[in-house]
Amino acid sequence: MIENRKYPVDIRSFPRIRKENFVYVDKTQYVYELVKNGATYNFLSRPRRFGKSMLLSTLQAYFEGRKELFEGLAIEKLEKDWEKYPVVSISLAGYKGTHISALKEYILSQFERIEDENDITLISTTLGSRFINLVHCLYDKYGQKVVVLIDEYDTPMLNALHNKSARQAIRDFMQSVYAPLKDLEDHLKFVMITGITKFSQLSIFSTLNNISNISMRDKYAAVCGITADEIKREMYNSVEALAQRYETSNDGAMEKLREYYDGYKFTWPSPGIFNPFSLINCFDWGKIQPFWFNSGTPTYVVETLKKNKVQPSKLEKMVANAQDFDAPIENQAKLVPLLYQSGYLTITDYDEISELYTLEIPNKEVRLGLMNSLIPNYIEEPMLARNTVGEMISLIAKGHLTEALEKLKVFLKTVPYCRGTKTEGHWQQMLYVIFSIFGAYGDVEVHTNDGRVDFAMIYGGKLYLWEVKLNGSATTAIEQINLKEYSSRFLLYQLPIIKIGISFTTKNHTIKDWIIVEDKT
Repeated sequence: MIENRKYPVDIRSFPRIRKENFVYVDKTQYVYELVKNGATYNFLSRPRRFGKSMLLSTLQAYFEGRKELFEGLAIEKLEKDWEKYPVVSISLAGYKGTHISALKEYILSQFERIEDENDITLISTTLGSRFINLVHCLYDKYGQKVVVLIDEYDTPMLNALHNKSARQAIRDFMQSVYAPLKDLEDHLKFVMITGITKFSQLSIFSTLNNISNISMRDKYAAVCGITADEIKREMYNSVEALAQRYETSNDGAMEKLREYYDGYKFTWPSPGIFNPFSLINCFDWGKIQPFWFNSGTPTYVVETLKKNKVQPSKLEKMVANAQDFDAPIENQAKLVPLLYQSGYLTITDYDEISELYTLEIPNKEVRLGLMNSLIPNYIEEPMLARNTVGEMISLIAKGHLTEALEKLKVFLKTVPYCRGTKTEGHWQQMLYVIFSIFGAYGDVEVHTNDGRVDFAMIYGGKLYLWEVKLNGSATTAIEQINLKEYSSRFLLYQLPIIKIGISFTTKNHTIKDWIIVEDKT
């Protein structure tokens, strides 16, 4: 157990972390494996703020031969040579725009920095030719092959994901920048490119047909992120502090951390991976919060879900084959690659016979963040909605379900309604979203032996069965629950069952009436 060490909140520099004694989770065994046994060209996909920049910073320090920074780490015992290589390190992580001129200046400034650091003067008409000349000059000057590290290569394309003309222009421009990599092979020692997703139509993948995509390789499953074993080895004093804050045991604190931040699996099999950004911030603040989501939800994810009219409940479980993970997201025909690579879905199972992967929302932080992002699709006053739902949950927890529904009815009367309110499915999804925000486990259209329950929800040790009617009556809804014997489907839960028949009206876009019955069977 390591005491009195700082957490590197928003610090991505390996040298700084090591020099200033910040907590560092040792990933250097992966660095050694990549360099000694890997390919020349490598690609790694991981969600934003998941440690990709830290990995590249570690690789840069290694290739620069900075042996002193690796004292006490795994690679110290593995590496015997410690040769030094020139490094071209480029990051697009901070680029926010969609204009080619600004993007060109952004990349050019990084080339100029590398040239200044190595006392090289270059003048080229294009960034592609400048890239070629830079590598050749470094190779000639130092007599060593060059290392190229490109961080968040896909940021410009993701910025323009929903702007077809801008995306095409950026893609064409970036192709001219990345294209030289193929022809520079004889001058390159090692190339690592990271990003969130794989734009397969980009020349970096179509021309570099020998690039090794390590994103789903078993041995690199934990190359980014933090495992439970690493927490116990490097951070357990913070787990103990968290246990004291929440008045629970150390095991109880670990369970809270798992519930909120664990669950990522980028291949199968894989250990559970904790979100490193959230975990480090949690330990630094000393409390559990949705740090990853609060740091900014990518608009391209929410926009893609809206564009494809994805029902929130469908995100709970999706199925994909291996080819789906490699499908291009440019046309956004399939959601699995984007949601998986962005960290909103993760692999939870694999069937070897069908060769199908099961994907689900990884943890509570992601589920709550997603639902908060999607609630404007159902209620156009999301902040007011969260406050109202919070009051409703408090009432339901105290057993006052009638008062909770009264509050929802009044609230829906006072806010603008969204499109889609003329379908029962809209109201089913609304119930699912608003209760998911406050941690109720729910599912829509749950199959039984004789039909489907519109919405089933577990909260506060009780099971709530909702039947939704549009321009109908709550009496009809309750009769349907009883006629179909929905309650028998859930007897194995051994929880008190509450039946709710609820009717919405398209005239006022709110609740018309409801009936609540506690199942005594």
